[in-house]
Amino acid sequence: MIYQELNPAGNFDPWEASRLLELRKNKVSENLGQLLLFENDTIKVWEIFLQPGDRLGFRKTNRDYSFVAMADGLAVTRSSDGCISLIKIAKGDTGYIPCLGDDTVRDLENIGEGPLFIHVMEFLPVVLTSDVDIKTDFL
Repeated sequence: MIYQELNPAGNFDPWEASRLLELRKNKVSENLGQLLLFENDTIKVWEIFLQPGDRLGFRKTNRDYSFVAMADGLAVTRSSDGCISLIKIAKGDTGYIPCLGDDTVRDLENIGEGPLFIHVMEFLPVVLTSDVDIKTDFL
């Protein structure tokens, strides 16, 4: 995967007015993809499938996630801090994105010639409980 910043954070000059309005109106989803393929207590598996020119609107990434590219693709992503980045992926590329507690908001637009096809695994918070007393002295 190649990730290249095209526009720095804090600069909204090259943004389209419609994208800025979308952010101002807080049109933000918490779904990391278009289709939820699987969910249990620890993960959600999402599918993103964008035809050339299609866009996944702004979404909040408030949990760690990983992804796998199911096909080659070229996309642009805009972040709510103004940053715009180009993403070039090859089939089989994988990555892990930590949340870092910042509730990042970004979109994803397919600017390539073929479909953009990605599976995303979102890691849900895990609460550990035990009905058994745990002994801490090992002597």
